[in-house]
Amino acid sequence: METVRFDELNLYPQVLRAIKEMGFEEATPIQSRAIPAVMSGADVIGQAQTGTGKTASFGIPVLHKVDVNSKKTQVLILSPTRELAIQVCEEIRKLAKYMHGIKVLPVYGGQDITRQIKALKGGAQIIIGTPGRVMDHLRRRTIRCDAVNTIVLDEADEMLNMGFREDIETILEYIPQEGRQMVLFSATMPKPILDITKKYQHDAVTIKVVKKELTVPSIEQYYYDVKRKDKTEVLTRLLDYYNPKLSLVFCNTKKMVDELTDALKDRGYLAEGLHGDMKQVQRDRVMKAFRSGRVEILIATDVAARGIDVDDVEAVFNYDIPQDDEYYVHRIGRTGRAGRTGRAFTFIKGKEVYKLKDIMRYCKTKILAMPIPSTDDVAQIKAEKVMEDIAGIIENENLKDMIEIIERQVNEADYTAMDIAAAFLKQALGQVNLSNEEDKEEDWGDTGAEEGMVRLFINVGKKDHLKPSNILGMIAGESKIPGKVVGAIDMYDKYTFVEVPREYGRTVLEAMKNAKIKGRSVSIEPANQK
Repeated sequence: METVRFDELNLYPQVLRAIKEMGFEEATPIQSRAIPAVMSGADVIGQAQTGTGKTASFGIPVLHKVDVNSKKTQVLILSPTRELAIQVCEEIRKLAKYMHGIKVLPVYGGQDITRQIKALKGGAQIIIGTPGRVMDHLRRRTIRCDAVNTIVLDEADEMLNMGFREDIETILEYIPQEGRQMVLFSATMPKPILDITKKYQHDAVTIKVVKKELTVPSIEQYYYDVKRKDKTEVLTRLLDYYNPKLSLVFCNTKKMVDELTDALKDRGYLAEGLHGDMKQVQRDRVMKAFRSGRVEILIATDVAARGIDVDDVEAVFNYDIPQDDEYYVHRIGRTGRAGRTGRAFTFIKGKEVYKLKDIMRYCKTKILAMPIPSTDDVAQIKAEKVMEDIAGIIENENLKDMIEIIERQVNEADYTAMDIAAAFLKQALGQVNLSNEEDKEEDWGDTGAEEGMVRLFINVGKKDHLKPSNILGMIAGESKIPGKVVGAIDMYDKYTFVEVPREYGRTVLEAMKNAKIKGRSVSIEPANQK
């Protein structure tokens, strides 16, 4: 697969800055070929599936063509539905964020036309609209085409399926032919589309993204329907349930890589991130740690993962569904190597199921829907794993000294060997930490907290230019407890109250003894009753 970075495409610095802020590093196959073609001024026919990054394929080049000193309409983009028109408009606005003076406006049926007319009077260099509503404005002369130099038909086959051919041809007649560039994108190329290209395009450059045939038989593939806010929780459950030796987690943006890395570290996982903003020395350090097993979970963007060659990856997680079908294949190909079987897990929500179906057709494989493991499922599988490990120790180790200690304890105390074994199992499952047993027995008194929680007083507040998120970050960071278990945070001008589970109370107090926040020493103690 051809690999082209956006900074290799001779784009405006303002556009590159916006692309970087959106978290993308590498152009998809259709983008890498279509952007230079459209920027050259030639008529273009692009054939690619939905979800391959088509919007940027024409959105980036048209921004380079717009004269910001003129408020006249210069680019007209036709979309089959209002939803797609809004989506395209939002993406182009993001790309134009640092290009001052550019106005992008959507016009579509179902919205008050008088409001659109008012917005159009202010001038808009780029208009995205549905054919029917654009026709209305052309008839009313509220959209004028005398300065339009580029027209884009997005998802042309869908527009024809919806009966818009006549409208499209009428709109094309409004646009001056001299110097006009026509760009057409379509997933399929039926005869009516070819008729339009023959009639209205000249010496068009055809770009067709041909997908390589590929199957992935040795990899078990599953997907989970997960809300965005629940993704981290589901990921950690799957990590605990399957307990892979090494895991690769893929995100679509560098920002998400950083956020997820921090979230997993806060929960005690051996995780590191990898993306294009990291220096080579950092990348080398992370990869060395991953290969050696000191880091068990590597979170990466597609670009950063190129060149990763580690045979022991047992699971790949698509935290974000990939932008391109081919990316999916490259991602999951990191597991199931050297004759081993591997597992691939993909998180989707809502309309992303259609993208998943495209991937299944491309890979000629089934990706099975799976229920999210419950906490009981995770506990059960953990117990089974511990018992497997114990069986290995019994089989291979000399336990004479240990048996003597257990026998002595049983003889001296009022419990059985079974009680001791159960206590060790509970500790191994992480449900109790014996080193902090005193926390459970400590009498906190009534601190005014909810049941099961302890309320703590902290000597910093709003006047120290702090927010509740700063307090949460400090507690989770210093004490290494999961941020999600922290309860209510009540912040006042000079102090703050925060609730934590009783079993973590002593841990937090100890960890915060010498803590500082924004250069100020922090004092923390159990709160008095409300």
